[in-house]
Amino acid sequence: MGLIEELCNAYGPAGREHRVRGMIEKEIRKYCSDLKTDRLGNLIAHRPAKSKRGQKIMLCAHMDEIGLIVTYIDKNGFLRFTNVGGVFSERVPYQRVVFENGTTGIVGIEPSKDTAKSAVKPKFEKMFIDIGARDRKSAEKLVHIGDIAAFSQQAVYINKKRIAAKALDDRVGCYCLVEAAKRLKKSSQDIYFVFSVQEEVGLRGARTGAYAIEPTHALAIDVTDIGDTPEAQKMDVSVGKGVAIKIKDSQFIANPVIKDKLAEYAQSLSLPYQFEILEHGTTDAAIIQLVKEGVMSGVLSVPTRYIHSTSEVCDLDDINATIKLLTHICERGLG
Repeated sequence: MGLIEELCNAYGPAGREHRVRGMIEKEIRKYCSDLKTDRLGNLIAHRPAKSKRGQKIMLCAHMDEIGLIVTYIDKNGFLRFTNVGGVFSERVPYQRVVFENGTTGIVGIEPSKDTAKSAVKPKFEKMFIDIGARDRKSAEKLVHIGDIAAFSQQAVYINKKRIAAKALDDRVGCYCLVEAAKRLKKSSQDIYFVFSVQEEVGLRGARTGAYAIEPTHALAIDVTDIGDTPEAQKMDVSVGKGVAIKIKDSQFIANPVIKDKLAEYAQSLSLPYQFEILEHGTTDAAIIQLVKEGVMSGVLSVPTRYIHSTSEVCDLDDINATIKLLTHICERGLG
């Protein structure tokens, strides 16, 4: 099993990213001069410039994934829950979940008189997690109020060219940063590889990470939606057609200098790329750009189908293009 599959399979909902952080730290340690975990839980790996130019680049990908948090245990041992991050309720029923201690469960749902309506947009308060307990007492030996479950799905390959997994958002971004650090021979600027926490619940780790680093330039590396499936939204991004360079999303407008520089680099490397305008959703870059006096920021996105599901899909060629572009950015800088 390769690193990308291991990262995706790992347990790591928002606020509980420590297992993912440990895996990344082990992989990246020998490629950076300094590693630290800040008080919020971000892993920050520093790769100093060969010659001092006084500029810093922050490359950020988030470690956390969406999940479900236990709010109540009933007398029959069923767990009630609410969401941690942007969980689409219609994708939750009958999914498998796993808690940090290895306890597994199935998400069930109460029957509804209005079957058609409930199937389209079921409510979390009508769902429960079945962990096989006979009553509340036996359930409380396994799970407690406030425990967080991640969705349970093993990564697989589709036609050898695409990977399907839960948590590609944003373990694929973490993977790209690790691989860029491994391939980087020398950097023209100080590079900070930041593996952030709690992006799915408000871009929290990126804020504290950027405040500490005070970068001159920053890039978030994340997934983006697509418009290439039947009856999909009108969006000019497709899986398999290259790395996406963000122009705008719901909370972020890319710095035009950074956007143009990313496209210029992609052209010079003969890498396929696409321009992205995402109507709903955002990335860590939205908060990084606002830290202190402001940060010139952009985003590299990996086109991904079925985001925030247990079977997100990315193309390996898009991932490799992202890694190559990131490595070149580290070598040449953004200033």
